[in-house]
Amino acid sequence: IEHDLVPLHEKLTTKEIDELFNYHNITIKELPKILKNDPAIRHLDAKENDVIKITRQSDTAGKAIFYRGVINE
Repeated sequence: IEHDLVPLHEKLTTKEIDELFNYHNITIKELPKILKNDPAIRHLDAKENDVIKITRQSDTAGKAIFYRGVINE
C-alpha cells in the first residue's frame, strides 16, 4: 500500500459516486472492474458496487485519475 509503485486508492462516498455518474452520464456497469479482495484496496473495506478512485502520478499529465467498480469475483 505504501510502496512507490502502488498509486493512491480511495473509496468514494455515495454522494461522490452520484456526482461522478451524473457528470459523466454513466452507471457502475460501465466502469472497469476491481476485485474487492485486491491487495491495493483490501484496507478500504470495499464492498460490491463501491467505486474506487485511483490517482497515479504521470510524467506527461502530472496526475491521472481512474475509477473502478468493485466486484466480488
